[in-house]
Amino acid sequence: MTVEAEEFPDPASSLLAFFGSELRRVRQDAGLSQEEGARKAHTTQSMLSKVEAAKRVPSEDLARDLDAAFGTGGHFSRLYPLVIRYAYPSWFLPYVELEQEATSMRVFESQIIPGLLQTEDYARAMLSAVRPDNLDDLVAARMTRQEVFEKETPPRTWFVLDEFVLLRSIGGPDVFRTQLERLLTAGQDPRTVIQVVPRTVVAHAGLAGPFTLLGFDEGADVLYVDGFSQGRMALDTTEVAAGGHAYDLLRAAALSHDATAELIGRHLEERDR
Repeated sequence: MTVEAEEFPDPASSLLAFFGSELRRVRQDAGLSQEEGARKAHTTQSMLSKVEAAKRVPSEDLARDLDAAFGTGGHFSRLYPLVIRYAYPSWFLPYVELEQEATSMRVFESQIIPGLLQTEDYARAMLSAVRPDNLDDLVAARMTRQEVFEKETPPRTWFVLDEFVLLRSIGGPDVFRTQLERLLTAGQDPRTVIQVVPRTVVAHAGLAGPFTLLGFDEGADVLYVDGFSQGRMALDTTEVAAGGHAYDLLRAAALSHDATAELIGRHLEERDR
């Protein structure tokens, strides 16, 4: 099946689907293929295809470029604020915007694979556990965040995971096998470090829960602490410093990057038996 013949979601199902349907309508009215439309909008055919299929959240720049390319008088730019508010909870959107600007990230997770490293199938299986009404949009939003790795200069990222993350086969054997392979691939990037705190370490500095430290070329670091109903950002220098100290302790307790890859490989082999 070609990309052009792909099934698209009901435009009435969400604002993200409506944006995609409007893009497809305008492009087809102009008599352009996805490749031709992408060229006019200074993007890729892959990105245009994903936005039309509501599998990616459009950026503000893309919305402006679409208006310029198709002469839509600001139509997509006016839709963008509605789409972005629907795709991300209001309390999470400021973090997403900072994440896009960060030049470094230090992430700790104790229960799941970090969102920036999740495969689409793993993300869908994990997010479906709470039976949300907008599952497709949540998955699309999560996959969109991973575009930070496609920037001309991606952020330097450091991920520390509790080994118990590797024991929770979210999505079933096939989905989780692919997810472990994704971890191994991500760890080969010279700008990414992945470490695992082995389960033999019975107490460590991350037992209170997952958190992330974002660093920037200018300005102070930001601490994001995850929670049940919503996360929160901390700007207080004392709390941010405490987060940095906890992260240093986690890295000290974790296996090295190479030893972590070997451990992930062993978990992968166990699932192939």
